[in-house]
Amino acid sequence: MVKRKRIDEGEQIQVKMIVQDRELIREHTTADSDYADRLQEVPGRRDLSGEYTLEDLEDLLGFIAAEANHTEDAKLRRRLDRLHEKLYKVQRSYDDGNWNDSE
Repeated sequence: MVKRKRIDEGEQIQVKMIVQDRELIREHTTADSDYADRLQEVPGRRDLSGEYTLEDLEDLLGFIAAEANHTEDAKLRRRLDRLHEKLYKVQRSYDDGNWNDSE
């Protein structure tokens, strides 16, 4: 079983992405624009930061996977797959008490 940081249900966690990740979400998924809009510049840094619940990340992962599975553009698919993998690792490093141990 994977060791996860325990958080409260509905608690938001900081997620870091790069500008290109935000643009992938905005331009290539049907996710609500709020998911991309949460990502704001971090002063003195090149990356962006936003707050998401684990449920938000689950939704966002679904939108990214759906687009990756349906695009015929191999380069776009690879970019979406990389973003999905990155966000999946973040999501799986936390536990709000709703994980099924078989996951």
